[in-house]
Amino acid sequence: MDRARILPLILASAAMTASSAGWADTDPYVAGTTPWERPVGVPMITGVHHDAAWYQHALTGLEPPYPHSIRFLEDQGNWNTPFNRRGMPGRYDIRGWYTK
Repeated sequence: MDRARILPLILASAAMTASSAGWADTDPYVAGTTPWERPVGVPMITGVHHDAAWYQHALTGLEPPYPHSIRFLEDQGNWNTPFNRRGMPGRYDIRGWYTK
């Protein structure tokens, strides 16, 4: 099929999909009237405290003296990080997470 015949078919198909979905005629949903502001009353993290057990777990498989690059743990917040989670097993387990 040549381009001259394919393009109208693609456009017609897209138009039918949009009109049958029902969302083509409406405005997209925006999260509230001020999406750039944090809603009033939602919980907020005001501080992070890592105890000795957290550091021991995060330093699994590493031996002192720790390299300077590990100091990022001092600034580690409560977000997800792959550094203190098990990765792949077997020969990829260089920190020994699966042997414990």
